[in-house]
Amino acid sequence: MTAWLSLLTAIVLEVIGTSLLKESSDFEKPMIGLAAIGFYTASLVFLAPALKAIPVGIAYAIWAGVGIVAVTLVGLVAFNQRLELTQYIFIGLILVGAIGLRLTTEG
Repeated sequence: MTAWLSLLTAIVLEVIGTSLLKESSDFEKPMIGLAAIGFYTASLVFLAPALKAIPVGIAYAIWAGVGIVAVTLVGLVAFNQRLELTQYIFIGLILVGAIGLRLTTEG
């Protein structure tokens, strides 16, 4: 698996974990909370090999940035959460930064 595919997998798993954490209602639904922990753990398992080829600061910025954008979309679709226009703009800037980092990083 390439480093970038490993990083993408880590991002997807982290987004699922965060979505499950929201669904667990502060661990009032413990099985869902445990599933969230499992997805977070799996995310780190896939993040680790990506760090062999991608500088840690770049990998983490992309992991966190794309995760933020994806979780925002999940919140919008699955949890009917709405943000202010300015908040969407700033989250969009995070995505632009993540894309810029990917385009300027070898690995």
